[in-house]
Amino acid sequence: MNSRVVPPAVRTRPSACPHDCPSTCALEVEIGPDGRIGRVRGARDNSYTAGVICAKVARYAERANHSERLTHPLRRTGPKGSGAFARISWDEALDTIAEAFRVAEAAHGAEAVWPYYYAGTMGLVMRDGINRLTHAKKYSRFFSTICVNPAWSGYLAGAGILLGADPREMAKSDLVTLWGTNAVSTQVNVMTHAIRARKERGAKIAVVDVYRTPTMEQADIPLLIRPGTDAALACAVMHVLFRDGLADRAYLDAYARDTAALEVHLATRSPDWAAAITGLPAAEIEAYARLVGTTPRAFFRIGYGVSRTRNGAVNMHAVASLPVVAGSWQHEGGGAVHSVSGLYRWRKDLIEGHDVRDPAVRELDQSRIGAILTGDREALSGGPPVTAMLIQNTNPMAVAPDQETVRAGFARADLFVAVHEHFMTDTARMADIVLPATMFTEHDDLYQAGGHPHILFGPKLVEPPGECRSNHDVVCALAGRLGAAHRGFAMSPREIIDWTLEATGRGRLDALEAERFRDLAPDFRRAHFLDGFGHADKRFHFAADWAGLPYSAPGKFGPVADMPALPDHWAVIEEANAAYPFRLVTAPARNFLNSTFTETATSADKEGGPSLLVHPEDAAQLGIAAGDKVSVTSARGRVELVVRLFDGLRRGVVVSEQIQPNRVHDGGRGINTLTGADPVAPVGGAAFHDNRVRIERLPG
Repeated sequence: MNSRVVPPAVRTRPSACPHDCPSTCALEVEIGPDGRIGRVRGARDNSYTAGVICAKVARYAERANHSERLTHPLRRTGPKGSGAFARISWDEALDTIAEAFRVAEAAHGAEAVWPYYYAGTMGLVMRDGINRLTHAKKYSRFFSTICVNPAWSGYLAGAGILLGADPREMAKSDLVTLWGTNAVSTQVNVMTHAIRARKERGAKIAVVDVYRTPTMEQADIPLLIRPGTDAALACAVMHVLFRDGLADRAYLDAYARDTAALEVHLATRSPDWAAAITGLPAAEIEAYARLVGTTPRAFFRIGYGVSRTRNGAVNMHAVASLPVVAGSWQHEGGGAVHSVSGLYRWRKDLIEGHDVRDPAVRELDQSRIGAILTGDREALSGGPPVTAMLIQNTNPMAVAPDQETVRAGFARADLFVAVHEHFMTDTARMADIVLPATMFTEHDDLYQAGGHPHILFGPKLVEPPGECRSNHDVVCALAGRLGAAHRGFAMSPREIIDWTLEATGRGRLDALEAERFRDLAPDFRRAHFLDGFGHADKRFHFAADWAGLPYSAPGKFGPVADMPALPDHWAVIEEANAAYPFRLVTAPARNFLNSTFTETATSADKEGGPSLLVHPEDAAQLGIAAGDKVSVTSARGRVELVVRLFDGLRRGVVVSEQIQPNRVHDGGRGINTLTGADPVAPVGGAAFHDNRVRIERLPG
């Protein structure tokens, strides 16, 4: 009698998206009979994800099961950057790293070692656990600046806490303004709730951005401005609200400070004034301002694009002031949200080793990695050189600003670098040791959202390929070899997560695992600041105390003393000049996430090669056509790109949407060759959208 073996059925398991996106989607992951992941879908029963995820994560199996994924430890056998590596054992790799760290410490002290990481995974254990090793060994600490600092400092200056209206309230709004966020490409769930308001309530969607993004193409009210001029637009809108009696004075009297000074200050910030700065016609500003002032349920979703310029914190503060003047916060479907990260307040003693952190150990600015690695005394805080690094979850050879300096730093013969990665990135190619890392379905982790108020557990679903190990395993193995003492090194990720949840007052892991995700949304009064904002006086501050913010250090992080207290256009951006007549914005791509997903064929094919969006009239003036190869030069370096004609720009503005691997560029230089690493006031950061450049047609 013949018997047929029936293969095990496809299973579906819950997870959470680990990537650097405020949506932090709740996921459902298919696991095939071969033990590998297949289709990935959004969880329908999560009220924010609502069954919708971005295309790049939906096809995650292409990345997880990629033939070029790193699966074994490697030692470099050729020159740095050559890509010449040989397979070695884990013991040899870890012993080599530990010995290099000991040599660095013996020569220059513990601060010569700099563990470096960022947001390749947003899981709290796998992302932040490297800090436990840093603190236990008193290595140079890591000051995270590259993304959120300008935005968060601007919002905190006004509201006093990083909190806001529940983003699901967009569905109950009559006017949704998406300001500085290309949600269609980078945070698709925002559109789910905004479009619902349009369909169910007839709400209008306004989009403020520096080029006609896919999100702006869906707008009822497109507001196209020049880079770095968001505050000018916000000020002009508030000018109209005060001028035309549309400011909610009763609300301002109860909830705001410095209102009289703001009104006097804005008297000269008219739509005509803003039109000259933003490029947006005054009539469009007037019409939008009247709509804001006559629509109580006006919701402002403020994105990070507002802050990617040298005046970014001032821009964020000005935009966050607008719903206060309008009184929008009083109404369901009104108010604003940038991030709800102030909600969580985790106890991270076990994850990060806060209980052994020494504040006397220097903290090095992530964004200034180029200056640090090339020996800049100020960037090194007067301390020893960095001669050894462990890098997890980031690719600074592509994503860090001022790439020529970064490249020179990584090329140093005396710098030892170990990189723990999924693929042979630009940074991995410069490493001495490369370690293969697990992906999010291959380890346990805990997640928090930034764009909505959920925490999520992402369990290990499948075994990793080859010899891949998690960040936690690598950090703990190195700690053992280096004599680093902390109880977290002897615990599993699940044990650390369980302790962290309980210590923070959020129950135990078994309960969260059963729930899959938990909604921590505060009640309406707290989310809308109806019992007061986050400052001690419970009021929104129109006059910002920039120097009083945490980490603010006049002279260290840009010209803090010159920042305008009241909302205003702060003219410190890199304006075009005769030598560099164009403003360049380095915007996010739809199918990549920073330098992640560039290795998957589908994403790469959809994005195409490195390109530059140029207004047709600017192109004609330059004598260039679609498909021409051009040299784009800033004071910091030069990149070669292919021209794409695009009329959704203000004249004099050009956009490059991708961070492509250096090897994909002719000339081997990526887009961040053009961006600067000078710190954004008041607490650091990089001005990725704020670059003046010149454009020249290349022969051929």
